[in-house]
Amino acid sequence: MQGFNVAESGGGSYRPLAILRWVMVVIFVSFGMQKFTLQSAQGIAQFISNSPFISWLSVFGLRGEAYFLGVAEFVIAALLAAGAFSPVLSALGSFMGVVTFAITWSFFFTTPGVVTWSLSSDPMAWNLAGEFLFKDIVLLCVCVVLFLTSLPRSLVRLRTG
Repeated sequence: MQGFNVAESGGGSYRPLAILRWVMVVIFVSFGMQKFTLQSAQGIAQFISNSPFISWLSVFGLRGEAYFLGVAEFVIAALLAAGAFSPVLSALGSFMGVVTFAITWSFFFTTPGVVTWSLSSDPMAWNLAGEFLFKDIVLLCVCVVLFLTSLPRSLVRLRTG
């Protein structure tokens, strides 16, 4: 695997990236499991129906759209886990993670009522119904880092050089 930056087979500053990979595996497994509950299916329905990117999932019905997303999250977790041994699978899984969190982040702009601001001198007093989406900024960035470190070094040099 010479020429690739895979955290588990690298050294130095790349080694701690293995922690990010395995945390993302746990997160995607956790998120995937949640999609198989009725409560989660009901909770994400408003986001799916208002999204220009995934509203087509409604053809599967309330539970079906959640199951679809749950299976997709399990696939991403599996690709990220396999990515510890294969840079190509690492890149594919982390790219799918980037897409997942980019779509989730788009809910701020596509779902009515997700963000309800109130004027206040204390920013912590903002009423933010979709505040749980803020975590997705960090998770998006983690997936971007994993993706970039999974690419061949020659490609990374082209992009930074």
